[in-house]
Amino acid sequence: MKRAGQKMVAGTEVPGTSQTSKKQKTSLCGSGFGESDPCTSMDWGSLPHHVILRVFQFLTLVDRARASSVCRRWNEVFHIPDLWRRFEFELSQPATSYLKSTHPDLIQQIIKRHADHLQYVSFKVDSSTESAEAACDILSQLVNCSIKTLGLISTAKPSFMNVSKAHFASALTVVFVNSKSLSSIKIDDTPLDDPSLKVLVANNSDTLKLLKMSSCPHVSPAGILCVADQCHGLKELALNYYILSDELLLALSSEKHVDLEHLRIDVVSENPGQVQFHTIKKQSWDALVKHSPKVNIVMYFFLYEDEFDAFFREETPVTHLYFGRAVSKAMLGRIGMNCPRLIELVVCANGLQPLDDELIQIAERCKNLTAMGLGECEVTCRGFIEFVKMCGGRLTQLSIMEEVLIPDSDYSLDRLHLEVSKHLGRMWFPDMMPTW
Repeated sequence: MKRAGQKMVAGTEVPGTSQTSKKQKTSLCGSGFGESDPCTSMDWGSLPHHVILRVFQFLTLVDRARASSVCRRWNEVFHIPDLWRRFEFELSQPATSYLKSTHPDLIQQIIKRHADHLQYVSFKVDSSTESAEAACDILSQLVNCSIKTLGLISTAKPSFMNVSKAHFASALTVVFVNSKSLSSIKIDDTPLDDPSLKVLVANNSDTLKLLKMSSCPHVSPAGILCVADQCHGLKELALNYYILSDELLLALSSEKHVDLEHLRIDVVSENPGQVQFHTIKKQSWDALVKHSPKVNIVMYFFLYEDEFDAFFREETPVTHLYFGRAVSKAMLGRIGMNCPRLIELVVCANGLQPLDDELIQIAERCKNLTAMGLGECEVTCRGFIEFVKMCGGRLTQLSIMEEVLIPDSDYSLDRLHLEVSKHLGRMWFPDMMPTW
């Protein structure tokens, strides 16, 4: 093919090129097909803003910053507000963390030029106090923000818990006061306190929909009650059991409150050797479910066997139960008797007593059960098949460790998986490791 003596090598003309072709823009694609190839004649600097913006949205922050140096137009697009709605600050100490850290110059540029654009913001910090304090310093400077979602994420403890309560509260107050449109807040394992919650409610009561604040020891039942009383649009709440109360459940059940969708409760010993836990009245649970019939009540237990006495002695509308430590046969029996709304049950450990009777009782009374996980427990193959037969095809998730199952005279492990698969209506095998 003759091209008037024109040759292209890696996007650069060589001697002998025609005068016409010299006026063409240099190809960024390195193509050798002249005018017929759009890349050869494209002026990348004149691309419409919306096209460059779309390109930037697929790039990592580092690559986006590099691309911004192509030309003035690309640099302008780099600072378009749409690219700064969502940002995660990563803060870590090189000596103690493998995490990458957001460059200090970029942090200052964001605070200076984009603080009022930020809407979905999270801070990921390592275990060091220095990183948590740096996060608080950034929060303190977001005086022109309009944040909707805020997350404080510690990859390891203690992090935020080592920051002084005054410093942390002061930083949060800046965001709580200035945003006025916060809808989602995740601040687990922090020194959040009651006065901070009151500031949050005073400025964001009409917009707050999700509040996750497990392991916040400075928050009292009165503090969370303030949230329930005034944030009538709250849809999801996560907290520790020690601040759950009858008053809180009744506040969430008031006529002015919209339906709660998720209530997540961590049940953890606050003090080593703690045995006594308060009891929530059946009437309070009933009021919540009557007001919000579809509410999911999720409970995570990290207790020792002698600490369970206060739980499930009366009917409890829990839907999802996770036991991170050993739980007794008696406790599982109570669950079978008193948790008719149960949807998911995960037991990481039990002991060396087969749970046949308990599982069969759960299958009989928990008609909504669709997910089951068993770890360091024991159940006979015969008992397990009876459980599956009673639940039928409604078990969408069944994660059972192979060592849990005890072969008997009727069923070997090989025959077991065929029988279980038949009753589930799909192929099923025991797990080699937990999948929950």
